[in-house]
Amino acid sequence: MKPLTRKLLRELWHLRGQMLAVAAVVACGISVFVAMSSVGHSLRMTRASYYSEYRFADVFLQCKRAPLTMLEHVRAIDGVASVQARLLADVTLDVPGLDEPASARLISIPDRRQPVLNDVFLREGRYVQPGHPDEVIASETFMLANDLRPGDRVGAVINGRWKELRIVGTGLSPEYVYEVQPGAFFPDNRRFGVFWMSRSALESALDMSGAFNDLSLTLAHGASEKEVIMRLDRLFGRYGSLGAYGRDEQLSDRFLSDEIRQVGIQITVLPAIFLAVGVFLLNIVLRRLVATQRDQIAVMKALGYRNAEIGFHFLAFALFPVLVGTAAGTALEVWLGTGLTAVYEDFYNFPDLIYVFRFRDVAFSSLLSLSAALLGAQGAVRSAVSLPPAEAMRPEAPTVYRPGILERAGFQKAFSVPLRIIVRNMERRPWKSALSVLMIAFAVAILLAGRYSYDAVNHIMQVEFSSKHREDLTVLFNEARPASVRYDMAALDGVLIGEFYREEPARLVSAHRSRRQGITGLERSDGLKRLVDAYDRLYRLPEKGLVLTSTLADLLAVGAGDTLTVEFLQGRRRTVRVPVSGTIDEILGLSAYMRLEELHRLAGDHGAVSAAYLKVDESKASSLFSELKRMPAVSGTSMLQAMQKSFEELIAQSMITSTLILTSFAGVLAFAVVYNGARISLSERSRELASLRVLGFTRREISFILLGEQAVLTIAALPVGVLIGMVLSVLLALGLSSELYRMPVIFSGVNVVFSVSVTLLVALLSSLLVRYRINRLDLIAVLKTRE
Repeated sequence: MKPLTRKLLRELWHLRGQMLAVAAVVACGISVFVAMSSVGHSLRMTRASYYSEYRFADVFLQCKRAPLTMLEHVRAIDGVASVQARLLADVTLDVPGLDEPASARLISIPDRRQPVLNDVFLREGRYVQPGHPDEVIASETFMLANDLRPGDRVGAVINGRWKELRIVGTGLSPEYVYEVQPGAFFPDNRRFGVFWMSRSALESALDMSGAFNDLSLTLAHGASEKEVIMRLDRLFGRYGSLGAYGRDEQLSDRFLSDEIRQVGIQITVLPAIFLAVGVFLLNIVLRRLVATQRDQIAVMKALGYRNAEIGFHFLAFALFPVLVGTAAGTALEVWLGTGLTAVYEDFYNFPDLIYVFRFRDVAFSSLLSLSAALLGAQGAVRSAVSLPPAEAMRPEAPTVYRPGILERAGFQKAFSVPLRIIVRNMERRPWKSALSVLMIAFAVAILLAGRYSYDAVNHIMQVEFSSKHREDLTVLFNEARPASVRYDMAALDGVLIGEFYREEPARLVSAHRSRRQGITGLERSDGLKRLVDAYDRLYRLPEKGLVLTSTLADLLAVGAGDTLTVEFLQGRRRTVRVPVSGTIDEILGLSAYMRLEELHRLAGDHGAVSAAYLKVDESKASSLFSELKRMPAVSGTSMLQAMQKSFEELIAQSMITSTLILTSFAGVLAFAVVYNGARISLSERSRELASLRVLGFTRREISFILLGEQAVLTIAALPVGVLIGMVLSVLLALGLSSELYRMPVIFSGVNVVFSVSVTLLVALLSSLLVRYRINRLDLIAVLKTRE
């Protein structure tokens, strides 16, 4: 074994604690990068494979009723590759074991199985059989949530008639990877499901022989989606079309696409921080090593070792933690990636979401880590090879000593000697102290920014489920009902308060910009459904004009005082000019609001309502639910508390996983910085500290001098870390927000305390380890002049 190799191994063993701390930081950065990159790749590949194999459509259209003969006109449109006409209906269900009414979306499928657009993946059971009009295939999430099996039966009100349905299979569809009730954002799998029913059976139940009300189509390569949508709108305007739209506006795909985009954002943030800290740690470790081995470098040069050999020798110290960190990070990544994949499986319904490990991600992240290590080491290596032998054999020039800030201020007598030593040392090395503060602050920032999503989700739930919605039950009608329906609903036993609203599909046009958007007409904005912004501030609905959510207003490039062209898409299909009265910064979705009476007037009819918000007497809820289950006019219901509970259960596992990961990684980061800082200070100042022991200082005072400096740096890093964490949280809020939802910038005192406490706890642990080494300090060995 070559002498330099033996020296390298000896020094690595001597610095094993510091090197392993650096390797742990590298491992965290690599594992996060590779895991998130592989998860994003897995989601993209799974989506692409699922969409392709089960023929997910490119363009969608719903209408009131259109004849099947229209399909020939659709196929004649330039760019249309394939077309699928279906029947679709939203119905109320009576599920065994469930007191409340559930809802389902019935979708027609061919009587005999054949390849179709938006095809069904059959997980369990069988396909529906001809001549059995009561057979359906139910979505897997609904079956699992209600503990149902193929062969079980549920009741449904279809087109005003009670019908018992027999579930023969469990299925999934690319159309409902994210399965929520129409108009909702949060899943409630127990009370909403998708059912697939034979075309002939649903055609008979809906009295839609020779007709369809839902159209899906795929486009040929190079076709213009915009042109196809324009042609479809012209063809189906007279059939009650609500406007065609592309895959980017399909709710399930939008949620999934936003998730993949967010994973891409997360790939860059955390690894960048860990690599920056790794550069810093390697730099200070190697600079300290070079400083303590000046005489050895001189001897090596005098013995004929070339600069390149000496340089590579010290670069090997940087390569070691990268290699160890890469190996550990790769192993950790498998566990992390598998856990994250399990979280995504709870949110999204794929036939098989398989985590795909990619070696090229490991290679790329290792290359980044190696580059960062070389960057961190290059300064120390340059100083090592640039030392002339004669210069290196002389001791390093001592620091220029001068009165410190305490002496200049005249406060030296007010502080003890150990405290004055701490202040002097920090004052003489301001850049090193500042960088140490910054690195520890990053650990605090990661904890705070990592738990920001927890704060944001809690705030969203508070706003959506407590402040904005205060009803117990929402009842959706199968078609617009006259205003007199309020008397029918009020007569139901158990209804305490009822408020009604109207949802009118329309196209909002501003110059060359347009948006297909429903307008919600409210009786009031401070009742069971209130208008509140992202920060829980109540908004009063004006008497006239439209109120748009801020994101929608930005998309249309309008503001308060501007005028929009509103094209109503059903009824009399009127086109009117409406002023924008204001904007509201809501959290979820895109919305347009106005007074109910004003919407009636603009639509040009006698007034109709789409749904009702109800406040219910709990003691009579059971009988009310039983009545709603068989009410012909009701197409669906949603319960606020049930939806909240379902969402909390779904989000809990995700929050626990992300909090555990980020807390662990931030703890590693804080430990590595504090421990390395203290160990390097101990190595650099061991002779000084030993001299103080000989002069009569106690071990407690020696520990106070060394660890007190680290304590000051850690405490100074806390407010800096909180500030950086807030900035990172704001950037995350901007990066994670989309048209579907906006992440509010919210910080809770609990999470600030949590972030600070974890950092202090880790700093205390590292200090105890260093204190153990101080207690074992060999005074004679330290003070002895090294030969």
